Amino acid sequence: MAYQRLAPSDLVISSDSITAPAWSSNQPTLTTFFTASSTVTTTISAGAFYLNVYQTESNANGAAVQFAIAYGNINGSGSKWYNPLVPGVSPSLTTYRQYETLVYGPALSGSTQGFNFGGESTSAPSFFAINVDRNRYKESLMPGTFNLSLSGSGGIVTLCDNSNNVTTVTYLDCGRVFSLVSGSFGRAVSQTLAGAPSAGQTVSGSYGFFLPDIGTIILNVGALKLNSAAGGINFVEDDANYGSGSYTPAASASYTSTNNTLLYKAVSSSIQVSGSFGFQLNSQETISSDYIFVRIGNSEFNYSSNPTFISGSGAVLWPTMIFSPQTYITTVGLYNDASELLAVAKMSVPLVKDFTKEALIRVKLDW
Repeated sequence: MAYQRLAPSDLVISSDSITAPAWSSNQPTLTTFFTASSTVTTTISAGAFYLNVYQTESNANGAAVQFAIAYGNINGSGSKWYNPLVPGVSPSLTTYRQYETLVYGPALSGSTQGFNFGGESTSAPSFFAINVDRNRYKESLMPGTFNLSLSGSGGIVTLCDNSNNVTTVTYLDCGRVFSLVSGSFGRAVSQTLAGAPSAGQTVSGSYGFFLPDIGTIILNVGALKLNSAAGGINFVEDDANYGSGSYTPAASASYTSTNNTLLYKAVSSSIQVSGSFGFQLNSQETISSDYIFVRIGNSEFNYSSNPTFISGSGAVLWPTMIFSPQTYITTVGLYNDASELLAVAKMSVPLVKDFTKEALIRVKLDW
């Protein structure tokens, strides 16, 4: 077996940013929404924390989770308490604290961060988190491609990130942060959002956050609850304090947050409205490639190491392989200095080689 040492000039590293539709079957827009047949849970399970959304019936061939909806409430409202004797400690509180840490990082001892949308002076008591499935967004979501329509009794609103309207990107513990605005394809429309955070203030930021590096969209429930004139959709939130007052947690009581279902309906029903975007989103990932150039001179690799060409005494069986050898290069092996095989590249077709030919083979390694 013959070896050839590579020189530094034989290696080139390149990186390319690849974008693609986020949804299954490379669909740029998700227009059909389905949930599993049974999402209500009377015991603490995954259904108590999030609701998976599919592009087709969950039991159909090719069905795959596209995104999940989670609801968080700082008071633990909207879902059943874990223990009736421990007020407010519920899946919605767990969700709130989980995303608070994910977005802002661990809070200092004895303090809480909370979610502040659009410069609000107080923390928002509740939010929705839309988590795009990991297989859908790959490395990150692509800013400027996010469009989501939500409908309610107050009409319809189409949200996008404001990536085309910002000059400086904001970073939190979760990575890049863009504000959600009313508009499309990264540009806000000329509209005000009264009451969130203050009367007459522009919509910038008050609908929530677009977090591309963790594949998450945070929606401000307070903004959605406004009427259409103020920029909302009259969203009705289930903020009942289950486990307190006249509510008695029975065996049939559900841990499942009805708010997840309410937002699901706001998303799925919006597609029925003329002109709705549905849910548009692209993924983005950086593909790094090593290009390795293997140069073969006219005097190299002209003889075969195949043992069938050699007799038991070591003589070449075929005279033509002595005076006019011809070989076929089919494989390039990459070894380290310890002669350990690291990678194998296969030729698409065998490459004919003899003393009258030289070759340059380019090997591409993606990672």
